[in-house]
Amino acid sequence: MTASKDIDNRQGRVPYEYIQNIFKNHNPKEMEKLTGVTYEEERKTFKIRLMGKNYYVEYPSADTFNEDGQEIKGYTIKTIFLRYLVNGKGIPPTGKDITYKEIPGGHTYYPNFSSRTIARLAKLFGDNLEFFQRIFEKMGAERVKSGHMAYRFEFMNNVYMTFIVWQGDDEFSSSANILFDYNTIYYFNAEDLAVVGEVAIEIVRNGGELPKGMTLYTYADK
Repeated sequence: MTASKDIDNRQGRVPYEYIQNIFKNHNPKEMEKLTGVTYEEERKTFKIRLMGKNYYVEYPSADTFNEDGQEIKGYTIKTIFLRYLVNGKGIPPTGKDITYKEIPGGHTYYPNFSSRTIARLAKLFGDNLEFFQRIFEKMGAERVKSGHMAYRFEFMNNVYMTFIVWQGDDEFSSSANILFDYNTIYYFNAEDLAVVGEVAIEIVRNGGELPKGMTLYTYADK
């Protein structure tokens, strides 16, 4: 077992089991109504989109699988799915974008969010706009006018984000920003969104696919 997976197993298990316990006591039809996902009652399974791919969360066990039937093991990803299902308030996208600092509690967590997501977004894609564009076009994301290149995309059902990058030059380093549709605050809190941003970046970095074995700690220093 790698060090990152070992950390995820030790530190990820507690928050996962906490939200799993809440999840199993929630009404599945109510969660379906308040998120926009599909609940297949015969199979007792939620069908959720994550950046264009379908995933399946069984109820009440919370066992999670990808489109190929492979089980998702990492606590980080499974916790995000469950927090989305449990906390959804049924608010549709507004078309109005806000920054992380505008999210309740965002000022408190901003230094961590900035270093783990915004700085990483700039580092990975600021000088690689061709790859950035190719992946988002493949995902069917909406290109928007901001920075040197920007795309608005659906992270999960009804939850939209925008990645913005500025290419560096001889005078300035690459930079970036991440925006969230205003309705995002009705699905995820500030702590969740620090992880959401990281997950989204790694999916783009991996060509639009969820990296196998991804944990919250795997990519922080790479």
